[in-house]
Amino acid sequence: MRVAVVGSGYVGLVAGTCFADLGHDVILVDNDERKLAALRAGQVPIHEKFLPELLSRHRGNRLQFSDNLKEAVRQSAAIFVAVGTPPTQSGEADLSFVESVAREISGGIDDYKIVVEKSTVPVYTSEWIRKIILRNGTDPESFDVVSNPEFLREGTAVSDFLFPDRIVIGCDSQRSADVLREIYAPLTDGSYYKRSDAIPQPDRALLPPPLIVTSTKSAELIKHASNAFLALKISFINAVASVCESVGADVNQVVHGIGTDTRIGPRFLNPGIGYGGSCFPKDVMAFRAVAREHGYDFSLLDEVMRINEDQRHRFLRKVHSALWTVRGKRLGVLGLAFKGGTDDIRESPAIAIVQALLQQGSQITAYDPAAVDHTREVMGDSIAFANSSYEAAHNADALLVLTEWEEFANLDLNRLRQELKYPIVIDGRNLYDPEVMATQGFTYYSVGRAACHPDGVPAAALKNGKKA
Repeated sequence: MRVAVVGSGYVGLVAGTCFADLGHDVILVDNDERKLAALRAGQVPIHEKFLPELLSRHRGNRLQFSDNLKEAVRQSAAIFVAVGTPPTQSGEADLSFVESVAREISGGIDDYKIVVEKSTVPVYTSEWIRKIILRNGTDPESFDVVSNPEFLREGTAVSDFLFPDRIVIGCDSQRSADVLREIYAPLTDGSYYKRSDAIPQPDRALLPPPLIVTSTKSAELIKHASNAFLALKISFINAVASVCESVGADVNQVVHGIGTDTRIGPRFLNPGIGYGGSCFPKDVMAFRAVAREHGYDFSLLDEVMRINEDQRHRFLRKVHSALWTVRGKRLGVLGLAFKGGTDDIRESPAIAIVQALLQQGSQITAYDPAAVDHTREVMGDSIAFANSSYEAAHNADALLVLTEWEEFANLDLNRLRQELKYPIVIDGRNLYDPEVMATQGFTYYSVGRAACHPDGVPAAALKNGKKA
């Protein structure tokens, strides 16, 4: 089938590339000629596993790039709208890009099409898209508007698309549901997974994935409710971590104890410095705004956001607890992206913490495997950038771990201790075992666990390597 994907941002690029890998002919549409030129030249604008390989496989064949939306609509049976919906000052989703695309789509509908919401949008958006298209003179029988929310995690988005937990399609007509069933058939009938060139199957993949058909309103709510619930899990375990610190319990042991309950599960029960990124903060605010607009005060979401913000302040207090004062201190930072596996720094708690420490007079040297370029664009020369974890730690008064990159968990601790001016590690992602860190000569702070110190061993002696 020929499909158009409008928007070459994170969701649009991943969706378009994956549709091509399923065997469809895809036109990826964007009005940014620089983006299109870079994509045509084979440049990959985001850090995402498997995306470079799939772009190379399909670019110029099943995957084409265009700035002509009307022509792409004429050539396609389905048009997936994947443009941005940034938050307004009040927290509502800004749907101006969606509206603009809907108006332009109307000019290209010459036979039956389905217009698919792929962007994360509030309930009733499908009705407004339909109204906009109708206002521009389109035959009401020539199109349907459906909702097909994405559930992509940055860093594993390609795997999430091709090995999804579920596929949700919100349709108010059987005809539109049939089109989407056909588009996703390579996944739901299992044929994609039999191919020798399919990307590797991730752990816990359910094959074939279930396809859930709902009304458009239900599908629109499913996306916001899913992200809000996951944000709630993160804030909940961070609140539990705070209690653990107060009473002397170990949050990792508590997580293991409650995560093995099949009703709860262990995923997203990772205490740390809070959630960030382009989805959770925006979607929680938008879901709260939708609820209030329709008469429900979703105050639970207020608390989710408050805990998330407080978690960053709690971490900063740990830094002060370890160093007393941070003015003039040289701090090494590991991690700038909002999570491991991505170069995205949007709403990154790591960036927020770094900015707060700069305001307090600290000197920062930071390392991230993927996010340095984006950070440099935002922060300029206000911080120094290192080429490795050890370079970031060199001669630092303390090392801060702010992103859960796998390589950070596998550092040579003896070498790390030798690089630091003082063997102090403040870990916002609980990557290390406290007892191991103490044995290796570190003063170690983490989240939801007691601080540990190398018993009776002076820091100077440890620095000189007298004890491993």
